[in-house]
Formats: sequence, structure tokens, C-alpha cells
Amino acid sequence: MNLQAFLVVAAALVSVGLFGALTQQSIVMLMMGLELLLNGVILGAAAFWYFLAPAGTEGQVLIVIVVTAMAIEMAAGFAVTTAIYRAKRIDMTDDAAELRG
Repeated sequence: MNLQAFLVVAAALVSVGLFGALTQQSIVMLMMGLELLLNGVILGAAAFWYFLAPAGTEGQVLIVIVVTAMAIEMAAGFAVTTAIYRAKRIDMTDDAAELRG
């Protein structure tokens, strides 16, 4: 596989993730779209590092740190979503907007 193939897959993931994040009203589906979007960005960055500087380990370390941070962020987001659903039975973004103030 070459760099272009990885970048096409990364662009597809970003496109599907952006579409999912912008069109979904369910909080869980919105978070899944954001996850796909971030995975596409990570795949593109990893592909660039692999093909442009294969001997360097900085890219690999950065990718591991970003994936770890993304997993923690998603876990916290799902925890907040679960807490909101249990307290108010709200699972849509429009309904969650009413929780302000």
C-alpha cells in the first residue's frame, strides 16, 4: 500500500465522521461521528509519519498519546451521556440543549 491509499481511507473516514457529527441528533451517534472523524485524522497523520520519516519514533509516540487521550475523552463523554440519560431521560441533542441554566 502506498501513501495515497492511506490518505483516501483517511479522507473517507473524515468525511463519514463529519457527516455523522453534523446530521445526527442522538448524542451517542454524534459521538460516534466524532470518533470516526478523529480516527481519520489519526490515520492520515500516522500514514504521513510512516512514509515520510519511517525511522523516527516521535510519530508513533504522538499517535499512541493521541489515541489514549481520545479514548479517555470518549469514555468521559459516554459517562456524562449516561448520567444525563439516567437523570432526565434525555438522549437527543435538542433536548440536552434545554439543560442550560
